[in-house]
Amino acid sequence: MAHALRQLDSRFAQLTRTPASDVKKLGWRGVMRTVGREGRVLVTNHDQPEAVILSTDEYQRLMQAAQAAQAQPDDALDTLRRRFDERLAALVAADAGERLRDVFGQPAALNGQVRAGDTH
Repeated sequence: MAHALRQLDSRFAQLTRTPASDVKKLGWRGVMRTVGREGRVLVTNHDQPEAVILSTDEYQRLMQAAQAAQAQPDDALDTLRRRFDERLAALVAADAGERLRDVFGQPAALNGQVRAGDTH
């Protein structure tokens, strides 16, 4: 449990902190001034992280970053799928069998070297 709290604290280390008592003392406007200046504020209760208040600009930035991160694997998968389909199309072409027989019918050019695999 203590280890989890230390990890949690390290994630919040760079955030500006304000205790919950300051939220009460300074009021919403006072907290929002800090949020406007910093973009985000960590609210603590007895030195434990309790909430993060974000500006709308910071929230938009985080949402755009999350959407971009979600789209990236889809783009990579689409690229891989397209490359696979292009290779597969060559195998189902009408002349695929004939081209394969031509390749196997030609002598291998090893230039005097025997290759048993990539590491030998």
